[in-house]
Amino acid sequence: MNQTTLEETDDRSKGRYPFARHVSAAADTLRETRKAWPGLSLYERFEEVVVVVLTGLIGLVIIAAVINLCFRVVLLVIFGLLDPAEHSVFQAVFGMIFTVLIALEFNHSILSVLHRQESIIQLRTVILIALLALARKFIILDASKTEPLTIIGLAAAVLALGAVHWLVRDQDRKDTQLSADGSSKMQD
Repeated sequence: MNQTTLEETDDRSKGRYPFARHVSAAADTLRETRKAWPGLSLYERFEEVVVVVLTGLIGLVIIAAVINLCFRVVLLVIFGLLDPAEHSVFQAVFGMIFTVLIALEFNHSILSVLHRQESIIQLRTVILIALLALARKFIILDASKTEPLTIIGLAAAVLALGAVHWLVRDQDRKDTQLSADGSSKMQD
């Protein structure tokens, strides 16, 4: 008899069901939440419910944004208006793409709360989302119609957020090193 292993079954299902991995991850997360539910305080349960609702709503917004993006790109291709040399078309398409990326990153940061990896406020993720939003703004910005002080202000915001991200990243490294040193000393 020819027996198939679980891995072979998983490999075959990936081809037929491209979203099987994501559905499985979502099911695992909900299963973990259900297991942890009795040990959670009232506020932690409230947080979990809010996170699940927000994740669903943001997921719907992402799906709508991707459908809208696909629809607009298809229309641009059909009518022959998709000219990469055309600055306004480039701005519009990549502005929509960045909007989807920002929503995905935002949803990912909320999902990490469900995995109990992070607290509800994650400074580094908020800074990265703000940097993505500023990058989107620079892409859709028409420099010929924008005041120079506005561009200078946006550039200063990027520099400030970059500096804060660098400082937070450096602090995270120090915290990780301290916790690693502490755990190795405890094992000795």
